Amino acid sequence: MSRFVIITPDMAFEQRARQAAAGMSGSLHHFNADYLPNTPGDVLGQLVGEPPEVFLLGPGLPPEDAVKFAAILDLQYPEISVVLVEDQTPELVLQAMRAGIRDLISAEADADTIKVLLERASLAAAGRRRGLAPSASEESEHRQGGRIVAVLSPKGGVGKTTVATNLVVGLGQSYPMSVVLVDLDLQFGDVASGLMIEPQHTITDAVVGAASQDSMVLKTYLSVHPTNIYTLCAPRNPVEMDRISAEQVKHLLKQLQQEFQFVVVDTAPGLGEHVLATLELATDAVWICGMDVPSIRGLRTGIEILSELDLLPPRRHVVLNMADRRSGLTLTDVEATIGAPVDVVLPRSRALPFSTNKGIPVLQDGSHDPAARGLRQLVDRFKPGWELRPHKRLHRRAVLQ
Repeated sequence: MSRFVIITPDMAFEQRARQAAAGMSGSLHHFNADYLPNTPGDVLGQLVGEPPEVFLLGPGLPPEDAVKFAAILDLQYPEISVVLVEDQTPELVLQAMRAGIRDLISAEADADTIKVLLERASLAAAGRRRGLAPSASEESEHRQGGRIVAVLSPKGGVGKTTVATNLVVGLGQSYPMSVVLVDLDLQFGDVASGLMIEPQHTITDAVVGAASQDSMVLKTYLSVHPTNIYTLCAPRNPVEMDRISAEQVKHLLKQLQQEFQFVVVDTAPGLGEHVLATLELATDAVWICGMDVPSIRGLRTGIEILSELDLLPPRRHVVLNMADRRSGLTLTDVEATIGAPVDVVLPRSRALPFSTNKGIPVLQDGSHDPAARGLRQLVDRFKPGWELRPHKRLHRRAVLQ
């Protein structure tokens, strides 16, 4: 079976597409043509076996013909995803959306970018073949969209971004192309440097214009990371924070929630309006606390305030970072002060700050550092059925070594 079909007279792009498909199961079938037949059946009739998963249309095809062809394919074969290879314009994006085209990609895209698009389109095709029916264990949650995970800390400098980036990398290993990280530290966000990303677009672009009206356009504003996750980075200029309202943040998160299984939000320190807007929608709160008195007291105060405002998400995950016996505090001291169990302990580590400086999270490079083991424990808390395990408690007492 040919898993991917490309119709284009552009041999250079065809070679890059073939290179992208080489690392994936299934083959790629190329039709060297600068035109499209009247119906998709004319193409599928020339293939052997089951219908393919993804059609790549172009470059070198008339865009209006490609859109028409995609609309017919979407009606007759909804289980097949279509990717249009054409430079984006607002008019074309709108036409593509109406025709059921999954993604648009530039004719200059390299093999790695094409591979990401093929993987994403294949996942969409698999979902359609299953009739978009979630498993019994996820059915209730799926009706509400994905989980929105707010990574929080009333105090800065406790490793919040480090935990957030590792969390999404870990989740991406189990849920490829289904996880997005939003940098909501709108003045001094570090997600881009923490993941070594040079974003073309930021959250400033994503909350206005066509992206705010259509999720397909919004996806084109996301940055793709090699670990099969998406990111939406903070503004380049801190003054741009004033252009982003709390209502825009809520609308953005609702859009992403319908498209991704996990929306992880790296919030700014404190409890500003954007953080409170996130908490109105969050299903999970990952609280980050350092092993020092100001951080611990700040966490206690933050939990108390949010409890009074009825803004505490249903699921809580408390992470004690930079834990060290020599700090003069014990785990019991921390739990007694914050009034809640610590779920994950990350011991003081040289690997974590070094990985942040490199822009490669420890869960990406496969480190066996003790802090990496703690981060994997945090990721495990988001796996299906974790809360239902008979031998696990929802808040398991962590061990400080």
